[in-house]
Amino acid sequence: MTDQTALFSRLTSTLADDSRTPLYKRFATAIKDAVRDGVLVHEEILPSERDFSQSLSISRITVRKAMDALEKEGVVLRSRGYGTQICSQFEYSLKEPKGLSQQAVLRGKKPDTVWINKSKIHCDAEIAEKLGLSKGSDVYLLKRIRYVDQQAVSVEESWVPARYIADADEIGISLYDYFHQQQILPVTSQSRVSARMPDEALQQQIALPDNVPVLVIKQLALDAQGNPLEYSISYCRSDMYVFIAE
Repeated sequence: MTDQTALFSRLTSTLADDSRTPLYKRFATAIKDAVRDGVLVHEEILPSERDFSQSLSISRITVRKAMDALEKEGVVLRSRGYGTQICSQFEYSLKEPKGLSQQAVLRGKKPDTVWINKSKIHCDAEIAEKLGLSKGSDVYLLKRIRYVDQQAVSVEESWVPARYIADADEIGISLYDYFHQQQILPVTSQSRVSARMPDEALQQQIALPDNVPVLVIKQLALDAQGNPLEYSISYCRSDMYVFIAE
């Protein structure tokens, strides 16, 4: 159980700030920050609207608007008779031109990455076709294990034309953050989703139970001119992800 004293203290401090930001938005941000910092954990049941209202001296309408916003962002899940809880699944938009790390932060979660490979290679015919290159062109192969809130959720392989990466060692948690630092702007993405059972190596990398399939996401990111920036294949825990395409 969460230490509610710590949660309410954090909320009280945030709501007391002299800010023009609407109260419900500050409330929602404080909840997301509490999730990101580990004050609130997955599947944690939150206090009721009445408890929040009385303890923080704010209206229930403010609390409800904040919860509406958090539910829309996939941070909380509400059900009648059960209450409001922190989502254990991670909603990932296939439409947004944002990487996993950026989407995780926006939803109040903490992303991390363990790099397995960052190397320049000559691409084969399949990758060359995806990236609009000639076979044998230089690309960077980037392989990593992705974490959300300290839990391994996916293994990802990416191929990026070498001209877009000046120094692979400068890529931190997020490839898309690196892109933005280089003034490279992904605008659209094309995605294809399928499912399969994981092999032994994948089970070990993301601690996946035997009976849980993985979702295989093949995605091509493009800039405003339609130039391919990255082709990726991600193997994602189906019990941890909810993919949104609208």
